[in-house]
Amino acid sequence: MRLIARFLGFVFASAAMLFVVGIGVAAVVVWKFEQDLPDYTQLKNYEPPVMTRVHAADGSVLAEYSHQRRLYLPASAIPPLLKEAFISAEDKNFYTHHGLDPEGILRALIVLVEGGRHVQGASTITQQVAKNFFLTNKRTIQRKIREALLSLRIEGAYSKQKILELYLNEIYLGLGNYGVAAAALNYFDKSVYELTVAEVAYLAALPKAPNNYNPFTKRERAIDRRNWVIDRMVENGYVSREAGDKAKTEPLGVTPRVLSPSTYAAGYFAEDVRRELLDRYGEKKLYEGGLSVRTTLDPKMQIMARRALVDGLVRYDEAHGFRGPLKHIDISQDWGLALAKVPALDDVAPWRLAVVLDSSDKQVRVGLQPTHEPSGAVGPERVTGYLATVGLKWITRRGKRNSLEAGDVVYVEPLEDQPGQYRLRQIPQVSGAIVVQDPFTGRVLAMVGGFSYDQSEFNRATQAWRQPGSSFKPFVYAAAIDNGYTPSTTVLDEPVAIDQGPGLGVWRPENFEHKSTGPHTLRYGLEHSINQMTVRLARDIGMPLIAEYAKKFGIYDDLPLYLSMSIGSGETTLMRMTTAYSMLDNGGKRITATLIDRIQDRWGQTIYRHDKRICEGCNAVKWDNQPEPTIIDKREQVIDPLTAYQLTSMMEGVIQYGTGQAIRAVGKHLAGKTGTTNDAKDLWFMGYSPNLTVGVFMGYDRPRSLGRAAQAALYTAPMFRDFMKMALKDKPDTPFRVPPGIKLISVDPKTGLRATGAGTILEAFKPGTQPPDSVYAGVGDQMPRVLSVSPDADRAAGTGTGGLY
Repeated sequence: MRLIARFLGFVFASAAMLFVVGIGVAAVVVWKFEQDLPDYTQLKNYEPPVMTRVHAADGSVLAEYSHQRRLYLPASAIPPLLKEAFISAEDKNFYTHHGLDPEGILRALIVLVEGGRHVQGASTITQQVAKNFFLTNKRTIQRKIREALLSLRIEGAYSKQKILELYLNEIYLGLGNYGVAAAALNYFDKSVYELTVAEVAYLAALPKAPNNYNPFTKRERAIDRRNWVIDRMVENGYVSREAGDKAKTEPLGVTPRVLSPSTYAAGYFAEDVRRELLDRYGEKKLYEGGLSVRTTLDPKMQIMARRALVDGLVRYDEAHGFRGPLKHIDISQDWGLALAKVPALDDVAPWRLAVVLDSSDKQVRVGLQPTHEPSGAVGPERVTGYLATVGLKWITRRGKRNSLEAGDVVYVEPLEDQPGQYRLRQIPQVSGAIVVQDPFTGRVLAMVGGFSYDQSEFNRATQAWRQPGSSFKPFVYAAAIDNGYTPSTTVLDEPVAIDQGPGLGVWRPENFEHKSTGPHTLRYGLEHSINQMTVRLARDIGMPLIAEYAKKFGIYDDLPLYLSMSIGSGETTLMRMTTAYSMLDNGGKRITATLIDRIQDRWGQTIYRHDKRICEGCNAVKWDNQPEPTIIDKREQVIDPLTAYQLTSMMEGVIQYGTGQAIRAVGKHLAGKTGTTNDAKDLWFMGYSPNLTVGVFMGYDRPRSLGRAAQAALYTAPMFRDFMKMALKDKPDTPFRVPPGIKLISVDPKTGLRATGAGTILEAFKPGTQPPDSVYAGVGDQMPRVLSVSPDADRAAGTGTGGLY
């Protein structure tokens, strides 16, 4: 008995010693691993990489920029159903354990031994947070010890909701998506609040191995895993049995998100916004800072602008003939598979690639490029149609035969209201740009920098430096009118020789029509774009003054002081010219072109706002009979508002009687100026309504003549016309605002002198510059006599509205 007692005492003592030694060893191990544990307290200030989202003015998403597609949601913004799905799939005891789950470890071992289909991990959500944030994926005992220690400390430092927030925003869920918000958006095109039971279960099925449950390539496995998660949600009491069974019968329903339709017309706009953000904040903040950018883009106007530009470029291109198919493919097998391999431009809808299946003089049958399924496979549907006679007319004109053959790849466009009928199209070689701006704020409402961003990322609106030609002339006239001239001042339209200095020879500017017609008013000179009058005017007032005005309006930074610059031979951009015309439109106030209204950081704080005007009284808490809020505008007055109106009045004449008569069809008050450079290498039209400024440019990327007969009146003016017809449709016709002090006086448009009766116009004059009430005139040998004009011809203009003709 004593021996048994002694033996038991020995065993107990040994066990006690081993226990103490074990505790000591464990303590040493823990102490050793704690020495280099990461600082888990940094989770408190964790700011994960979040994508920057760019929105149009109406709130639709225009573009997203990121290294990791993630949208960060606080725990309070994540719906309970979504949390419950992940807890059921990953850690059913999440709310009861302290970082480690012994039951979960035992359950995972049993499933592993039994060879179950759904292998369960033993790691808790807290352990996954520790691994994802601080450790690697290496499967070593050292990493597991660190993971366990970190989990215990994280549980002691943070609430369960904070841990869950970190987990649900950090995890990778496949297809480039990080976090549940981005995954909901890009898998189902929904916010997290709109997800169904089946959808949250599928997202919760993904963390273990997203690639193994790809919804397109491994659909059955994905459905099986999703249904397993639904069963766990039912087991845990989060979902009723009936709701679970119903959810399991639903298809996956994955519909990858497509950005708003305006995106496909706004590639140039979005890219310029991206460049500005990159310059302003740097790459890290752009791609990881979670900026929310509200742009100035009006999606409807953007689509109108692209349509006007594309139609104009296509009109010019088709007038110069068909250049042949894009390529030729073998259609002896499945023509759909062969055509699907041909790269197509993604931003030229409704144009589509097609292949000629058979062709005759009477008709051409084509097959449209098949669509691709989300998995990337070519879709099974094969759509065919016919090129209508009207759609082939432009390649068969002048008696030419249809040259298309079976296997030719071309672009086609569906004919409106004629199903199965298409029009042949080709990508224009000529390019161009259009900018639409709010003249009072500088907000760029629409910008198209070329025919297709997918074809060429070069933005002709902001990056192409081209000669503006005669569209620069209004700023020469502005300098003259500010310095003693009036719209009725006469200048000689006769040949002029300019000695340009030693070695440069003599320059003899010519008019577009190659003829001179004697003295004319400034109005006539601008309306008909007379070069010789403009050069004489520039010589009189001096090029230094013109260079100063060009700089004030932001057209040129340092204009060379050659007289040839007065007719637009210097280089500038369409954006600069449009902004300069906006300053004429708004009465001479300085504006700065902007594509961005405001920028907010990831926390919703505004860090940039374009509108710097001060609003006094806008921050009032409530209405208490106080004075109405007032906006204080401290912007610089670039030009006298009276001068700005006189130029507007003269440019209304450009459209009514001059080089822009094609625009009269709009039927609204508009002002503008054509611009055609030497050899017609660049064509412009710059113009505006009382509330909208539009600039159009057209030319080859490598400058060359657009043709002997090419001029802005034939090509860019119609583009401006087409856009204004769409933009101003159903809007009232508003005359231009007449500033106080302007006097509208009836004059003879040929002489600029006072006159009454038929054939006269109302001319705008500043105080003290109007023609005299009477003039002396003589006929033949008769003595001069006094001609009186009715005082009713003088019309003082105040703050109301008024037109010219």
